[in-house]
This record gives sequence, structure tokens and C-alpha cells, in this order.
Amino acid sequence: MKSIDYAAPQTLQDAIALLAEGSGKSQVLAGGTDVIVQFREGRKALDILIDIKRIPDLNVMDFDSDKGLTLGAGVPCCVVCETPEIKARYPGLVDAASLVGGTAIQSRATIGGNVCNASPAADTIPALIVHRAICNIQGPNGDREVPIESFCTAPGKNVLGEGELLVSFSLPVPVARTSAHYLRFIPRNEMDIAVVGAAASVTVDGSKKRFLSGSVSLGAVAPTPLLVDEAASILTDSEISDETVEKVCVAAQAAAAPISDMRGTARQRKHLSGVLTRRAIQKAIARIE
Repeated sequence: MKSIDYAAPQTLQDAIALLAEGSGKSQVLAGGTDVIVQFREGRKALDILIDIKRIPDLNVMDFDSDKGLTLGAGVPCCVVCETPEIKARYPGLVDAASLVGGTAIQSRATIGGNVCNASPAADTIPALIVHRAICNIQGPNGDREVPIESFCTAPGKNVLGEGELLVSFSLPVPVARTSAHYLRFIPRNEMDIAVVGAAASVTVDGSKKRFLSGSVSLGAVAPTPLLVDEAASILTDSEISDETVEKVCVAAQAAAAPISDMRGTARQRKHLSGVLTRRAIQKAIARIE
């Protein structure tokens, strides 16, 4: 195995400077649950690993009842799963974080790392999409914000430019009578990668008989996690009924553009896109009730 340098900057500015100096062969180490494996297998060419665990900006976790949740990219999944404010208001994200490996992995793996790895089958991205997360990015040229649904550009690729770092996520405060759910299908417990993942968020009226709004996101059915645009149109001011949910499921299947691989066929993934969308919506409604 090739030797590489290791750095553990304690400020955001130092981390950005190290990334910019790396000429494309520097790599952020958040939890390391993906990058270490990729380096060991020769899938990443690295000169330096930049450990961001000691940078305060990346470990922020703050909920404000007016502004919403600020979640640092370096916050471990286990902390997300154990935080009462997140469990109460962003349950879809907790569902997803609880599926990122086992307990030992979750103590290291981070939400930011899972997102930056940009796997089409990433569990946290569909959940972040339906919770309307914004990615806060900083780099040599300043700050910028990117909606989470636009962050991934291809399998293993994202919008981060040279020297840029994903610092945190901003999630707005959910309105009253809103909830979400994320679930996935895997062929067996030993294969911890989604064949299909589905997240749904819904807001209902006071009578709990009509949807006011909603969104659906799918994973592992396209080169990047999908926001199903038509689902929002169908769920806006619609009756809570099997017919409405079925229309959303059909829209999810239409949006899916899967491939066949060792984990499942394209036909199976199309079918599961509808099945999991239905279950995610039903479970989100049940949480409100």
C-alpha cells in the first residue's frame, strides 16, 4: 500500500488551504468508513488525508425553533439518532442514519461523508431531500449554498470544486402536522446496500383528511438520488386516499431509471419504487396520527 500524509487541521480555513494545495489528490476524512476502503482497494489515488473531526464548524448541531436545524457535516450518525430534537422533527433522517451500517459504524460514519461519497444508493440523501436540506459549502472563493437534490452529479461525483468543503446542512423547521419516513429494500441482512430506497414527507390539514403538501425521493434507481417532482404536484391539496397515494406511486415508478446489477434487476427496482413509496407515505401519515 502506498504511504500517504495525514493532517488534522483545527480550523476551517486550514482545512480549505490543505484541500486547495492537494491538486485533486487530497481527501477529506470524516468517518473514514468509505474512503479508507476505497483507498485500500486502489479506487482512490491519495497523497494526503485531511481529518476534519477536530474542526468545530463541522461538528455543530443546533436547533432553533425559528431557523431550523444546522447539522455539521462531521456529526456522526449515532448522534443524529440519539438527539431528541432531530427524532421529533426530522424522523426521516433518523430512519436513514440508523441504517448506515451497524452501531460501531454509526459511531464513526457521518452524514456529510455519506452525502459526499455520492452513492446512488446512499441512505441519508433521500431523507435529506424530503426534509428540504441545503448544503452549506465553503472554499477558497467563498461560501455557497446548494440544495441537497442538486449536490450529487453522477455516481461518486458531487458539486464540490477544488478546495471546497461541505461544512453543514440547513434544514427548515417542519410546519405543523408534518412527518416523514425513509425505508429501503435489501435482498438479505448481510448486504447493507439498498436495492431501492424511498423517503416521503407529508403535511396534512387539521382534519387529517387532506394532504396539504408532500414530497418523495428515491435512491438506487438512477445515477443520483431523485426528487420525484410530480409527487409534490399530486400531493398538494389532495384527499388522503388510496387513489391519491397510488398516483404518487405511479409517478415514482415513472421517474425511476434503474439498471440491472448483482443486487437487483431494473424491472424489480421499478416495481419496488412504487411499493416503497406507498409504504413511506403510509408510515409518514401514521406518525402524524
